Amino acid sequence: MARWWWTVWLATLGLVFAGGGLAAQAPAGNGRAIQAGSVARIVLDGAIGPAAAEYFDDASQRAQADGASAIALQLDTPGGLSDSMRQIIGAMLACKVPVLVYVAPAGARAASAGTYILYAGQIAAMAPATHLGAATPVQLGGGTPLPPLHGAGDRPAGAGSSAPAQPDQVGADAESHKMVNDAIAYIRSLAQLRGRNAQWAEQAVRGAATLTAAEAAQQHVIDFVANDVADLLAKADGRTVQVGGHNLTLRLEGATVRDYPPGARTRLLEVITNPTVAYLLLLGGIFGLLLEALHPGAMLPGIAGAICLLVGLYALQLLPVNYAGLALMALGVALLVGEAVQPTVGALGAGGLVSFVTGSIMLMNTAVPGYSVNLGVIAGIAVCAAVLLGLIVWLVFRSRRARQFSGDAAMLMDTGALLEPVPGGGEGWMMLHGERWRVRCATALPAGAQVRVVRRQGLLLWVEPV
Repeated sequence: MARWWWTVWLATLGLVFAGGGLAAQAPAGNGRAIQAGSVARIVLDGAIGPAAAEYFDDASQRAQADGASAIALQLDTPGGLSDSMRQIIGAMLACKVPVLVYVAPAGARAASAGTYILYAGQIAAMAPATHLGAATPVQLGGGTPLPPLHGAGDRPAGAGSSAPAQPDQVGADAESHKMVNDAIAYIRSLAQLRGRNAQWAEQAVRGAATLTAAEAAQQHVIDFVANDVADLLAKADGRTVQVGGHNLTLRLEGATVRDYPPGARTRLLEVITNPTVAYLLLLGGIFGLLLEALHPGAMLPGIAGAICLLVGLYALQLLPVNYAGLALMALGVALLVGEAVQPTVGALGAGGLVSFVTGSIMLMNTAVPGYSVNLGVIAGIAVCAAVLLGLIVWLVFRSRRARQFSGDAAMLMDTGALLEPVPGGGEGWMMLHGERWRVRCATALPAGAQVRVVRRQGLLLWVEPV
């Protein structure tokens, strides 16, 4: 028993000395050193949307759970959705390890939403031949952005929020003012948090200003220009950054880089949130259910249509959808179906085609980079619908000119042979459509003569010689 207590006491004493040694090695003040280890690389390549936000959130949590000492966020984006951008930045600010935002490879860009993400990183770097900026927010429906304020470039970098809008600003309204000023305040807060150029950040939002990598480094928009990830880690080594209110000194030179690719769920979300794919899923669902309604019991169109419709609606609720466009699409489909069920010589069909195409173009906010339905797809579907409409109208006119095959109308002007002689003004019998009919003719005709039906009177047919 005594030996056991001695073991516990020696182990405790060893831990105390080990803790004292680690404390002695820590830098002075409230800072700590991040020792070299693995660095998680997360690549955002493409428009910023729900899939990109979920991917970064999931990958960053896995990297922290795996003990990564830092996250290298490699960025190449034309911009994207504001909500997804804010979700990514929120996850970056909540990370317990520093995030190094790196615009790469050569030729990449951090435009629009990418500029905000670049400002949010503890380290901001760019590869040669890259650029950033043009961060003016875009209204749903393509609102006109505000022009730059007069003399905005002469204000000091430490100036406060943007001045009120001037009366001579063309096309500015209250909604655009609120949107732009909110974006300016957001990017300025990120610039002040990371100690970067807040004046240029405001110009990027208000005047859609852009910079190359070298210019961004000169104007203190980014920390440095790096040739590759290894160069990024080497140049970031030794820098002091703030993470969660604590100052950390980076020790990243020579650290191993571990990639965190998106998972299967993220890849699926990326596919279905593509506006063109979501649009096709929606149409496939609608027409699948229509086929099932027109042919009950087929099962496959109904099942496939229901799945496509639900997946398409799920994707649409994640995207910047214009509901007026969605309503016009629904009206267009209803009118086209009405034309097919109850032909109106093209009136319903033409209106439905115009409504459907207009709604398809209005469905997505085309001003948001990467989030618009491919116009070629819309044009192809419109052409197919127009061809189908023309076919329906042609069939309607053809049916009106077609010969009747039943009823009194089918018997008129039909011909047959007399089975017996018919005296003038008298009656006899003839064979017509395999049936024996009693006939009357104004002129006398011999048996076997060919006659034509001109009128029906009950079960009596009036005929004339062919």
